[in-house]
Amino acid sequence: MEDANEAKILKYEERLRKAMLRSDVSALDQLLAPELIFTNRLGQVWTKKDDLESHYSGVLKVEALTPSEEHVLLMGEVAIVSVRVHLIGSYAGIRSDDDFRFTRVWAQSSGDTWRVVAAHSSLVT
Repeated sequence: MEDANEAKILKYEERLRKAMLRSDVSALDQLLAPELIFTNRLGQVWTKKDDLESHYSGVLKVEALTPSEEHVLLMGEVAIVSVRVHLIGSYAGIRSDDDFRFTRVWAQSSGDTWRVVAAHSSLVT
């Protein structure tokens, strides 16, 4: 059962990656919980609205997201994912071609749906 749930979370992670690449606000809206707390690499705390707006407005442009070193920890109705990602893109016109570590907390909501409730990113140096 745990392997099936881990595979399911990895599929959600892939859906999230593709939505970020396309700035697909509709898909992101489905994947992010209304209560989302996202701490970016600068220590700023964003809400779901902030995250969606960065994609909608074009302030955030993601050209490539290449994951590696992906780890999943399942704890009941919560999954914690740690993944290293090579990100190419820009934020507010500032280019990035760097490695980041993302930690995401996925929580199971109604039915068999999972959503990101918390996330944190750090620059890997």
